[in-house]
Amino acid sequence: MITLKEALTLTSDDIKKLKDDLTSKIKQNKIGAYVEQLISTELSQSGTGIPIAIKDNINVKNWEITCSSNILKGYISPYNATVINNLEKAGLSAFGRTNMDEFAMGSTSESSCYGRTLNPLDNEKVPGGSSGGSAAAVAAGIAIAALGTDTGGSIRQPAAYCGVVGMKPTYGRVSRYGITAYSSSLDQCGPITQNVEDAAILYDIISGYDPLDSTSANISYEAVTPNLNSDRKLTIAVIDNFVSQASPAVQKAFQKSVDALEKAGHKIIHKNMLDTKKIVSTYYIVATAEASANLARFDGVRYGNRKGDSNLKDMYIQTKSQGFGPEVQKRIMLGSFVLSSGYYDAYYIKAQKVRHLIKDEYSAIFTEADLILSPVTPTTAPKFGSFKTSLEMYLSDIYTISVNLAGLPAISLPVDKDEDGMPVGLQFIANAYEEQTLFDGALSLEKAINYIK
Repeated sequence: MITLKEALTLTSDDIKKLKDDLTSKIKQNKIGAYVEQLISTELSQSGTGIPIAIKDNINVKNWEITCSSNILKGYISPYNATVINNLEKAGLSAFGRTNMDEFAMGSTSESSCYGRTLNPLDNEKVPGGSSGGSAAAVAAGIAIAALGTDTGGSIRQPAAYCGVVGMKPTYGRVSRYGITAYSSSLDQCGPITQNVEDAAILYDIISGYDPLDSTSANISYEAVTPNLNSDRKLTIAVIDNFVSQASPAVQKAFQKSVDALEKAGHKIIHKNMLDTKKIVSTYYIVATAEASANLARFDGVRYGNRKGDSNLKDMYIQTKSQGFGPEVQKRIMLGSFVLSSGYYDAYYIKAQKVRHLIKDEYSAIFTEADLILSPVTPTTAPKFGSFKTSLEMYLSDIYTISVNLAGLPAISLPVDKDEDGMPVGLQFIANAYEEQTLFDGALSLEKAINYIK
């Protein structure tokens, strides 16, 4: 598959041919990375630029946007998200709706109302979530690059499972305007690409201040890609208590990467952080609380397919019970519980205090280190049905969610394979707004490891 960097040099005729070739490949492909594959319709296309796959929670004007939920089927977006406008300004265009966990709630892309997406490297295994469709499309060679969203690892985790690069920017660096919110204080849109340089290119295109987004960071911005430097020597911290909880395959890949980084001239230091169980608890309290508020609008009055008409209460009950899937209903109920009278102080306020501790721990580490190296997931991609309970699924995010709680940038890249040939991904984490350092370190590791797909 042609890279994004290479695609930027194509003529308009070449781009048209590329789109035709991709469309043909998508029709032949059976992994269900695109919503259109799962419902047997023509691929959604917008504009004449270089095709970029778009997660189904990002508004594209005149496209249906459903967040892979029954409650929004048939809703046509009247406007573009800011990231889509930024793509078009740079000569790129939206190309296909990638499948996702319903309202971005999940780690396997199985909760989609359209059906599940398969991991292109092993169809019996999950592609990750919630941006599983975006990662699978890039890994399968049916997308040059894609946009996903990351609330607690939803870009980095599927990228790791599928053996591609996934990047989550600093909170506020990329506009959230026009992106359907799961958890407003955690969500960020970011690139999923074939390599680190492509991720930097796409990050540069979509990032920047947006007055339409009240959470957008109004600070100076300098493009990353022209200044990429894989020879820059960095101090890299490893979190020992994180690594000790990973599978043998992940630990082996981690040590291999540490050795490669040391050989490349980087300094490695060792640190520990807060118990991951406390991090998981904090994340799911904060995220579900915000989700319960954000999804209240989907009630059959303002948004959502209306069901039931005998009275107002019946309409609310029928619309939400028929429109939302089990995982979304579960998280809405949990969020409503932690915000309820009598439990708000005991759960939500306490979670916000622990969130502050997590950010303080990261800040302390960054006084000594330029980057942190961490696993992305405890294991490689599991088989469908491996998670017997929701808690097991939630624990697959133990390494990624703290980054969102602290609002930091991070990037996942493949570094090795397990005994079954499935990719192992590691992530770099940088201090807020230090994307240049993040990409420099990732490019250095990518070159040092020379991962072969």
